[in-house]
Amino acid sequence: MRIATWNLNSVTARLPRLLEWLSAASPDVLCVQELKCSSDMFPVAEVSALGYEVAAYGTGRWNGVGVLSRVGLDEVRRGLPGEPGYLPEGAMFEVNEPRAIGVSCAGVRLWSVYVPNGRYVGHPHYDYKLRFLEALRDTVAAERDHGRAFAVLGDFNIAPADDDVWDISAFAESTHVTEPERSALADLRAAGLADVYPRALKYDVPFTYWDYRAGAFPKNMGMRIDLAYGDPRFTGAVSDSYVDREARKGKGASDHAPLVIDLDL
Repeated sequence: MRIATWNLNSVTARLPRLLEWLSAASPDVLCVQELKCSSDMFPVAEVSALGYEVAAYGTGRWNGVGVLSRVGLDEVRRGLPGEPGYLPEGAMFEVNEPRAIGVSCAGVRLWSVYVPNGRYVGHPHYDYKLRFLEALRDTVAAERDHGRAFAVLGDFNIAPADDDVWDISAFAESTHVTEPERSALADLRAAGLADVYPRALKYDVPFTYWDYRAGAFPKNMGMRIDLAYGDPRFTGAVSDSYVDREARKGKGASDHAPLVIDLDL
């Protein structure tokens, strides 16, 4: 079984690349993030033509998550239980951003997540990020030990260790590397999950994200922020895992590359 996760940075803008990649990589399940479209605008017909069912959760031009599966799509839940809302600046009411969707595929329970960026330390979005991660931890604790493999995959917007960014000195006091964010990942591990670390291929660290600016990708000035956290049933079945850097190359690419995991289940 091949399971992958990919921040598309707009499914509409990336649709030709997505369809090409699905045909070439042939994942059984693909978790996607940053759809930047509403659920009813997801290109279901184009993806279905390749044999995939779709569960999408999006409300507009920002955020959005989904799962594409050719091995079944059951027990769909949009949003984490107890998930916090976010109060945008100048707004009177909190909004529920579409950042998590849970599904069951061929006996494996999966969550596709797009963890809030946090913007900068001290910003209300940073506090929202930490509260979202608390809700994710609670979901893991409630769901992971039900006799089936369990994993959370997606764009966590957190680099687990200093080596997971191209130059830690460039991230002093910025989000993605702070102690509270990394402690939240430690809480997921304490809840029974482990980081599925991809094999490095050509590079020492398998980054998954490179900024569009300043030639970051050819210089390999990247970050490993697209992660897969699985329980022992999931991690024990992993036979291979890698970052598909080829998907980041060329015109019209997302600024993220897919993380691909093969399992013997």
